[in-house]
Amino acid sequence: MKFTISKQSFLDALQQVQHVVSNRTTLPILSNVLIEAVGSELKLTTTDLDVGVSGSVMADVEKEGATTLPAKRLVSIIRELPAENVEISVDSKNYASIKSGPSFFKIIGLGEDEFPPLPKFEDAKEYKMSQELLLDSLKKTSYAISTDETRYVLNGIFTSFKEGKVTLVATDGRRLAMVENDLEFPASNEADVIIPSKAVQELQRLLTDKGDVIIRLSDSQVAFEINGSLLVSKLIEGNYPNYRQVIPNNTSERIQVSREAFLETVRRVSLLASDKSNSVKLAFGANSIDVMANSQDIGEASEKIDVTYGGAEFAIAFNPDFLMAPLKNLDTDEIYLDLIDEMSPGVIRIEGSFLYVIMPMRVTN
Repeated sequence: MKFTISKQSFLDALQQVQHVVSNRTTLPILSNVLIEAVGSELKLTTTDLDVGVSGSVMADVEKEGATTLPAKRLVSIIRELPAENVEISVDSKNYASIKSGPSFFKIIGLGEDEFPPLPKFEDAKEYKMSQELLLDSLKKTSYAISTDETRYVLNGIFTSFKEGKVTLVATDGRRLAMVENDLEFPASNEADVIIPSKAVQELQRLLTDKGDVIIRLSDSQVAFEINGSLLVSKLIEGNYPNYRQVIPNNTSERIQVSREAFLETVRRVSLLASDKSNSVKLAFGANSIDVMANSQDIGEASEKIDVTYGGAEFAIAFNPDFLMAPLKNLDTDEIYLDLIDEMSPGVIRIEGSFLYVIMPMRVTN
């Protein structure tokens, strides 16, 4: 195999697939990137057996062939090369010679036959969705995915294709983020799946705000076709909890507040939240919210926000990180706080199909 390629386009293509490669693998082949030179392009593929990514890049192919090379090492070499073009030739023993300007490297690869193939999706259910919509939905929900490995069904985004809607839900048991959008698909394609966290991260890297993504579902795998790249992933098996039952549907108070101002205030006040209780208190009074934090060994902070509010006076406390997470990932000017009392979950909503449920914290006065 022999080809010449621009350093930058090779580096970009490698970086698009290298994140899947695990440093802690027992199978040496899984540390490698599969490089296939065919026609006038290179196809690059990586996998950790749970998630796989492939993409292609134009190259001047002198001799077709395939090999696998250590992905992270190859990226660090290509990044440091001095010239604009790179020439790579691979011999029958999978020794790759890399030349660029005055530089020369030789690295040892492994045969492509050992590389596990990505799964095929022949009889899969298929959906077409705008990349921008999927990216926006992931941004609004993915921060709420649980990292607790003992509750593995929560280690991903629940994705439901039902009744002409696609619903994305993430929860860690203490907060829940949900986005629902209309999507056209045949009734026979209705399905509920859980897409693991690692695939969600890769997806957010690959998606852009232009064009469509093709989603294919088999019984245990999902594939995303994006701008000539392919991402495949195993699905999380198990039953996702009934998330609809934790969404309060009879909130008594609705307060409209500027998202940016609220975020900045909570961020400032939370500087004096104690590590032990880690909470900020929102006290609602006539046309104002007092945002407060105090800890016996540090001190206290408070800041008032003007709002339109004429309801009962009450106070509720939340984890400040959980309160700020949706505010950072939304882009609307205004949000709505829907509340019942100091002991019930609070809900953040916007004009549109998003909601965020957050459990209150008990605090002593």
